[in-house]
Amino acid sequence: TPTDYYGTIMDLTIKRRGTFKSQEYPAPHRVQLNFEIPLAELIVDFFDELKSRTKGYASLDYQFAEYRADELQKLEILVNGEPVDALAAIVHQKDAYHKGQRLITKLKEIIPRQMFEVAIQASAGGRIISRANVKAMRKDVLAKCYGGDITRKKKLLEKQKKGKRRLKMVGNVEIPQEAFMAVLKLEEE
Repeated sequence: TPTDYYGTIMDLTIKRRGTFKSQEYPAPHRVQLNFEIPLAELIVDFFDELKSRTKGYASLDYQFAEYRADELQKLEILVNGEPVDALAAIVHQKDAYHKGQRLITKLKEIIPRQMFEVAIQASAGGRIISRANVKAMRKDVLAKCYGGDITRKKKLLEKQKKGKRRLKMVGNVEIPQEAFMAVLKLEEE
C-alpha cells in the first residue's frame, strides 16, 4: 500500500483485534505491513473496509496460521423473553456490549408495532446487556364517549389494559426478513 495510508491501515487492523508483526518497504512510497488477525474479523467486511479506507490502493494476502483460544461469548437476542436463534452470534467478549446495543437499536426500528408492547433484549454470558421496547399501538377507545361520566371512561381504559395484557400472554411477534439482514449488515463503527 502507499505510505500515505499507513495510519488508517494500522487503525483498522488494531480495531479488528490484529497484532502488528513487521513492515517492509519494497519500493519508495510503498509499505508492506504484516499482521496477525483473527479469521473471524477478516471474513466480515475487512477487505471492503480496507479498500474504502485506502481508496482502492491496498491489497490483501493472508495465510492461515493456527487455531487459538480466545474470550468469545454467544450474543443472544430475546424477543418477548423468547430467544431467536437466527439472530444469535458469537462475538468477542469485549465487543459483546457494543454489538448488542447496536443490534437492539436496529431491531427496534425494524420490528413493526404490535397491539401489545414488545421487549427486545440482548443477552451475553447469561445476563441481559441491552433492552429496548417497541411501543404498543393504541386505539382510541374513548372516541365514542362524548361527555358523560368519568367512570365509564375509566372502565373502557381498564378493559383495554386487560385485553392488551391477555394479548401479550398469547401473542406472537412476527420478525420481518429485514431484521435478519440487519444482523448480517451490522457494520463496524
